[in-house]
Amino acid sequence: MKTGSFIQILANRRIAIMLPLGFASGLPLALTSGTLQAWLTVAGLDLKTIGIFTLVGLPYTLKFLWAPLMDRLVPPWLGRRRGWMLATQMSVALGLAAMAVTGPGQRPEILGVLALVVAFLSASLDIVFDAYRTDVLLRPERGFGAAVWVNGYRCALLIASAGALLLADYIGWQNTYLLLAALMAVGVVTILVSPEPSEPGAAPASLAEAIGGPLKEFFTRPGVIGLLALIVLYKLGDAVAASLQTAFLIGGMGFSVSEVGYVKGLGIGATLIGALAGGVAMAKLGMVRSLLLFGLLQAISNLGFMWLAWMGKSYMALTTSILVENVTGGMGTVAFVALIMSLCDHRYTATQFALLSSLEALGRVFSGRPSAELVEMVGWAQFFFWSFLVALPGIWLVWVLRTQLHREVGRDALGVAGSADL
Repeated sequence: MKTGSFIQILANRRIAIMLPLGFASGLPLALTSGTLQAWLTVAGLDLKTIGIFTLVGLPYTLKFLWAPLMDRLVPPWLGRRRGWMLATQMSVALGLAAMAVTGPGQRPEILGVLALVVAFLSASLDIVFDAYRTDVLLRPERGFGAAVWVNGYRCALLIASAGALLLADYIGWQNTYLLLAALMAVGVVTILVSPEPSEPGAAPASLAEAIGGPLKEFFTRPGVIGLLALIVLYKLGDAVAASLQTAFLIGGMGFSVSEVGYVKGLGIGATLIGALAGGVAMAKLGMVRSLLLFGLLQAISNLGFMWLAWMGKSYMALTTSILVENVTGGMGTVAFVALIMSLCDHRYTATQFALLSSLEALGRVFSGRPSAELVEMVGWAQFFFWSFLVALPGIWLVWVLRTQLHREVGRDALGVAGSADL
């Protein structure tokens, strides 16, 4: 793409806002998962307790339950989507500030409850963000708009992990969480200046309609069980490997918080490169072949951490493992977002997107405690080898369902015209 055309695309207000909105959407996730895990590790909590804390991500798996409610009810300010965006965004910021003030202390369960509340609010924010993105972007803009969104989201994840780890060494954990809570103002300002959709959809006439319509449409499709299994399994290997990654690097390998933070900071650029490379590759390879290739690369990246466990405290192995994981993760994320959006009926995007993304989050939420048990049984190196094996069924399902996926997507390749579904 020529520089001039790239700048012209970003000058499109609807596309430009996707970057800060994606950032605002992604920031809370790390602060209730990996970064919180690092805080708990430094505070001296045992591995099994840390594993239990991964359950605070449960709202991400259940958000489809209240997505119809957010479709049905319209706030009295800023319209159907932006009203909910503003309310949930500000609530997330307040929740993060409360986590900062509380800390693990003598009652880590209180911090756990607050993290659960923040996760619920963040999941709600995701619901309305996904709906707004679909509503506001014109069909020819959806491909690039989604790519910009993914980059913003991934930048936020890495800033809230790498950036937070670096900051914590200098200003402490509580001040770090307060600072990142304040950073949510980026989303608030963006919401206030964001445009309304040119053709805003009408809210369902009843809650029954908001619930029944999208569910009936999706679950009456042929082969729906296979599609649901694919959504659950495609990113499961990544979820298992990531469930205790920070605890592994700090508690298992002995790297300092700042050392891990510096290296993860390098991953910001690697993720962006991966997402861009994934988008370009998808235009040439098509949906199915991209899912197969990117899924395999994601799985192989887990073996990098097995190699690190064998090498011991090696900065070269640490850097290589993190960079490879981020590049392949960026590629896999773009393909997976494209898959979910392609499976959604545009009449019911909010609820169906929430349902499918909730299923994907199952692995991230429930893998923590079993992963901790597995580490105690087999050690870190074998654990990451098992995470590689766990990733393989999802890749196999892509191959088995390839004909159905072509039918769902409506095309064999995701080219210029097809990128509207990305």
